[in-house]
Formats: sequence, C-alpha cells, structure tokens
Amino acid sequence: MCDCLFCKIVNGDIPSAKVYEDEKVLAFKDINPQASVHFLVIPKTHIESVDAINEDNSDIVSHIFRLIPQIAKSTGIKNGYRVITNCGPDGCQSVKHLHFHVLGGNQLSEKMA
Repeated sequence: MCDCLFCKIVNGDIPSAKVYEDEKVLAFKDINPQASVHFLVIPKTHIESVDAINEDNSDIVSHIFRLIPQIAKSTGIKNGYRVITNCGPDGCQSVKHLHFHVLGGNQLSEKMA
C-alpha cells in the first residue's frame, strides 16, 4: 500500500527510531509515548489489522510475539510490560497496518481507558 504510513517507515521513506529489525519485523519508538518505554512492533508485510490475520500470515504474528520479550529486555524493561493492538474504528485503530504497542519501564496504570 503506497499510502500506508507504516509501509513508508518500513521502506525508509519516513524515518523512525528503530529498536529492532529483521527480515520480517520492524520495531521502533512511538512518537507519542504513553510510558517511559513505548515502542511499536510491526510486520514488514502489510497486514491491515487483527481481522486480516489468516493461515497465510499468522506465522509473522507468532514471530512478533516470540520477539517482544527480547526487544522489551533490550529497551530496559525489567518488571513487565503491556502489549496492545487496536482493531477497527471502534477500537481506535489509527493506522491500518497491524501493529503492537509495547509499554513498560515503570508501573503502568491498571486503567485501560
């Protein structure tokens, strides 16, 4: 998708503060952090949302979740973290490219809203 913000970041058209990258995944700092450590993990292949995960692309989601603990540790998170993804308009998905927010580095609020 040529107009997808995250695809442009993957392609290097828009800069990001990378915290991890491999052939399938990119992780970068959130531009509007909600915790002392807040980064996004995205597949390099465009998947619109959780609703678009299927047999053909579910391996990338598994890969992402195997990496999250490693990336969290490398960013200094020690005592736990929160992983969040938004899906669709009512879920407040602002970028239509599957992404996981990882927040940590300090005690998070129990409130989710």
